[in-house]
Amino acid sequence: MGKYILAYFLIINIAAYIIMGIDKKRSKNSKWRIPERELFTLFLLGGSIGGLLGMNVFKHKTKHWYFKWGLPIIILVQLLIAVFMINNY
Repeated sequence: MGKYILAYFLIINIAAYIIMGIDKKRSKNSKWRIPERELFTLFLLGGSIGGLLGMNVFKHKTKHWYFKWGLPIIILVQLLIAVFMINNY
């Protein structure tokens, strides 16, 4: 079971990283963008670390306070949940 959970988090974080890069490229080319709600949904589903890496590597959404502060808060909450689950199961 643990290897499936690890695979899930690896895949969703890679996807979040790639999607941040795609959205940055689209923003430079004035094309249709990925809605911020969908980005945050991806982060909340476990792709927060990939999203944070993508945000910093691609310099994307770094001026939006809700990304600048929201993503680290999501990561912190997810880590606290993981520690709680590891200690109680």
